[in-house]
Amino acid sequence: MDEDPEILAALRDVRAADWMALPVWARNPAYRLACLQRPDDPELLREAAADLLSFGPDRDETAEELKPRATRLEQSP
Repeated sequence: MDEDPEILAALRDVRAADWMALPVWARNPAYRLACLQRPDDPELLREAAADLLSFGPDRDETAEELKPRATRLEQSP
């Protein structure tokens, strides 16, 4: 894959420094934008799903949809 989009790079930098530093109201749309930039990146989809699952049940359904989508992408030729 190419370099991370700036949004994803910023998310990963903040997470590495302090996992809870970025509030949920900012990280959810940031991951959404990153996934829109790379809709065929199964690693990113799983990362976004894991992050969504870490912050309460209101986005669990979305997170659970990302995981099989990532698997389908990996299995497609």
